[in-house]
Amino acid sequence: MTGERVLVTGATGFIGSHLVERLLEQGLAVRCLVRSNKPLPAGAEAVKGDLLTGEGLERSLEGVGLVYHLAGVTKPLTVSGYDDGNVRATETLLRACEQAGIGRLIHVSSLAAAGPSPDGSPLTEEDTPGPVSHYGRSKLRGEGAVRGSPLASRTVIVRPPVVYGPRDTDVLQVFRAAAKGLIFTIGRQESYFSFVYVSDLVDGLLRAAAAESAGGKTYFLASLLPVTWAEFGRIAASAAGAQASRIPVPVWAAQAAGVVAERLARLTGKPGILSRDKIREARHRFWTCSPALAMHDLGFRARTSLQDGIAATYAWYKDAGWLN
Repeated sequence: MTGERVLVTGATGFIGSHLVERLLEQGLAVRCLVRSNKPLPAGAEAVKGDLLTGEGLERSLEGVGLVYHLAGVTKPLTVSGYDDGNVRATETLLRACEQAGIGRLIHVSSLAAAGPSPDGSPLTEEDTPGPVSHYGRSKLRGEGAVRGSPLASRTVIVRPPVVYGPRDTDVLQVFRAAAKGLIFTIGRQESYFSFVYVSDLVDGLLRAAAAESAGGKTYFLASLLPVTWAEFGRIAASAAGAQASRIPVPVWAAQAAGVVAERLARLTGKPGILSRDKIREARHRFWTCSPALAMHDLGFRARTSLQDGIAATYAWYKDAGWLN
């Protein structure tokens, strides 16, 4: 794909920033649709635009053959914000891509669109989705927009589970607590989740774009084996030279904290990671999925071990001054 112009939405976000760097390393001409003046890696071209209104889309797609759609909303101030950011924005992009004759679109969804596993067995792409949160339902509706679009056969939908790595601000909270010897979990039972290190996810996104046979398909991109939050926290604590203890938080207390966090978000205009929507997701024990189809079709492998990924992430957080 050397020399092909690529458009990335969500380029200033956690995953998007890593993807843009990798694309530039491969010698691609990278254009980023952005709403703010956040810095981009040297060599990336910024085009101001808005996915909800369509502003700037026509210009951003000029000369583009491949689009990575990572932009979305995970922490809106209102429930309607999920559909604005994850459904209507996607519909606007799809119409613009169709008019521009885009050859391939990689649509980044989420395991939340599929929902949790009811019995602990890793979900496959053939399982009927059962999202349990406003966020998950909006991501599933975004997938529906893709499947109902004329671009469906040229689009690959990827569903990452928990993504961690340098620059992430969500799993950062787990690292901060673990460094202080604390692992907070909801309820008394262990909870299992699938995960992927950010550089491995980027590798999967590149493979999805390169595989001609992947058009029209959906893939889970995850490490092979799940982990418990307690074990993840213990490894993070070990990276920090600490020993962490698991502290079960009653469901009622977590829900109350979600209510308080939402009220504070509305007062400050700054939504955080904690909300009732996230508590709805966290109450389920098994957020697990199988990467078998991606391994078969794309040759995808999440090669970063959990220990190595956590160690690299912790070192980055520490150097960046994010652990306080």
